[in-house]
Amino acid sequence: MRINRTMSIAMATGALALVTACGGNGDSMAGHEGMSSSSTPAATTAQPSATFNDADVMFAQMMIPHHEQAVEMADLAATRASDPEVKELATKIKAAQDPEIQTMKGWLTGWGKPAPEGGMGHDMPGIMSDEDMTKLKAAKGTKFDKLFAEQMIAHHNGAIDMARTEQANGADPTAKELAKTIETAQQAEVEQFQKILDRL
Repeated sequence: MRINRTMSIAMATGALALVTACGGNGDSMAGHEGMSSSSTPAATTAQPSATFNDADVMFAQMMIPHHEQAVEMADLAATRASDPEVKELATKIKAAQDPEIQTMKGWLTGWGKPAPEGGMGHDMPGIMSDEDMTKLKAAKGTKFDKLFAEQMIAHHNGAIDMARTEQANGADPTAKELAKTIETAQQAEVEQFQKILDRL
């Protein structure tokens, strides 16, 4: 009897571990990148998110267009920036944020929630106005470098605020982990942009 009970417990534990493993608990950001480049972009990342809440949904719905604007800004640097470090940072921003956009879209699909449409639907911290974007598009050389650094600092600081809110209020562990990654990466980039401004 004791052996049967022990085996039952062992089988139940094994089944639970298997379910957890299949769902994926997002314990590394490499998982995000791998999933976002697959044929079903990051949809599986959302599978364990029976615990998601409104804060998680809002985080994804706001961060997607926020990231999309950062990528749009970064794209401008290729033909307008003159500083090599600015160009390098712009490339790094696009490389990091493009996959994160796909990951968050996958979460919303998995949660049965709508993806944001029509650009900036929310009053988001750090978002550039149409006027700001027009000025950036018109600038070239050192003028662009300075403006890009200034605007990206403000933009990143907005994303950091949103990421901190998600870490404090979110329920989904994978979303909270991405928020932590965004905060860490963008804080480092803010410091780098500030050093660029100081020397320009």
